[in-house]
Amino acid sequence: MRSECSPLEDWLAHFGTWTVAARPDRDAPEWWAGAPSVVRDDEGAFWMAARMRTADAPLGLRGYEIRIYRSDDGLSFEPVHGIRREDVPVPGFERPALLRDPRSGLFMLYGCSPIDRVWQMVRFGDADRPDRFAAQSARTVLRPLCAGSGEEGLPTGYKDPVVLFAEERFHLYVIGIASREQTYHFTSEDGWEWAPVGPASESLLELSGWHTHAVRPASVLSSGPGYLFVYEGSSSDWPDPAYNIATGLGYTMDLHQVYDMTPTAPLLVSPTPGRLAVWRYSHWMWVGDEVRVYAEVECPNGSHEVRVFRVPRGVLGGDGCG
Repeated sequence: MRSECSPLEDWLAHFGTWTVAARPDRDAPEWWAGAPSVVRDDEGAFWMAARMRTADAPLGLRGYEIRIYRSDDGLSFEPVHGIRREDVPVPGFERPALLRDPRSGLFMLYGCSPIDRVWQMVRFGDADRPDRFAAQSARTVLRPLCAGSGEEGLPTGYKDPVVLFAEERFHLYVIGIASREQTYHFTSEDGWEWAPVGPASESLLELSGWHTHAVRPASVLSSGPGYLFVYEGSSSDWPDPAYNIATGLGYTMDLHQVYDMTPTAPLLVSPTPGRLAVWRYSHWMWVGDEVRVYAEVECPNGSHEVRVFRVPRGVLGGDGCG
């Protein structure tokens, strides 16, 4: 981060207020609306893809729908479309990734699912509007690379994609399931065929500091000469670290080498904790003179909702930082 940027403490206060963008279908423990991914169309409307989760299913198979929402202002959203797991069909969903192809103008949607008990990434057929994605158009675009590769330490599954177009190509940051959940980087010319950047067994961030149990990608935001790299993770010392996920912040100049700016403690945890204090699956984007942050946050009763936070551009350091 450039030296003229404000300290993190100067803008943390802006995460103390929020608007609720999506709530779970039932206001009860373990019912979650979350994992948001947001994009805008040519008319300025906001479209959000979110994962809907039930408590009434086995762990790992609770994501029953990718729901598409629309909003005129990016704050108040209405559901307009849904892709249910049985219509694809897949066993379940976790985080989706929604973006627009800058070359074709079409919208792109990625998801992930434990197909044949192996977590892998799927892409739906492109659509001219996000409410027109077809459930049965999904096809696998990234499977584990471990079989027959000869390289040790490769993940045995990939999930929760973060996809963006930058530096003239598509970038994918994904959770790789090895001994723990870590962060892996792929690139693509067309968004269908993906190749690892660097050794396929090498995580971008280490299991160290406060994130000793898991360290996962969350979002990438253009900022100054490089990019904020928002990540999330958990400590082996925390209760239920597989789900008790908090958020940290890094910085990268080349979209691959990440400097950890919060190595000793997370930046963001739920201000309304229940059994846990989850603040995860965040999507950060520039909207005019502010950063909008969409995140899945835990409520006191153990449900999760999607909240929208607003951080003024000047708090991030003015034009030199975004």
